[in-house]
Amino acid sequence: MTAKRLIARLDIKGPNVVRGIHLEGLRVVGQPEEMAARYAEAGIDELIFIDTVATLYGRNNTLAVVERTAEKVFVPLTVGGGIRELKDVDAVLRAGADKVSVNSAAVRRPEFVTEIAKSFGSQCVVATIEAKRQGPAWTVVIENAREATGKDVLQWAKEVVERGAGEICLTSIDEDGMKRGCDLALVRAVSQAVRVPVIASGGPGKPEHAVDALQAGADAVALGTLLHFKLATVADVKQAMSRAGVETRAR
Repeated sequence: MTAKRLIARLDIKGPNVVRGIHLEGLRVVGQPEEMAARYAEAGIDELIFIDTVATLYGRNNTLAVVERTAEKVFVPLTVGGGIRELKDVDAVLRAGADKVSVNSAAVRRPEFVTEIAKSFGSQCVVATIEAKRQGPAWTVVIENAREATGKDVLQWAKEVVERGAGEICLTSIDEDGMKRGCDLALVRAVSQAVRVPVIASGGPGKPEHAVDALQAGADAVALGTLLHFKLATVADVKQAMSRAGVETRAR
């Protein structure tokens, strides 16, 4: 069995880490560099930084934060938000990121995924998919869930992998911030549909929720509310994984 990963997701607005429900009603929960260092010390496997307003305002203000974090924190770092061109990818990687996350720009121009993969390698490309339940299926939304695209999540997941994405970060908008667990049907469906690792995001409010997502097929779980509001620690989640027989990564 492949070891599973725990990822701390830090949504950044300006100089702060923010958290909300359904990606709305954001409140400040801390400073990104300090929180990243604390989670790394606690044993987190990876970090994701998402600039929540970069796409909305056509800018990317995370480079300085990435540089300062990469100097002190030595776990893999994925950065997303406002990445629209290859020069944006290059800048983020040069600042110290290991991978980039693309969402709205990829939906608007799917060829962008292929361009990144060809220029920097598939291992650098994390396709973030924001999914909203629509009847028995799920539709892709973008712009922090402000805009529906009409795309079917499973079809879009298959397409981004065919175009070169090396990983998918799958966020359930319906469960985001709700603390009642991931959308397991969504996690299971996407994990079975693609051949690349899937990160489950949105919903964990206790350690067992992370275990459930991993057992549903996810290769990793992104933790936001659970860690930021101290509902549980990284150690708590890894202990729950161990009790359930889910292998964790050695640090």
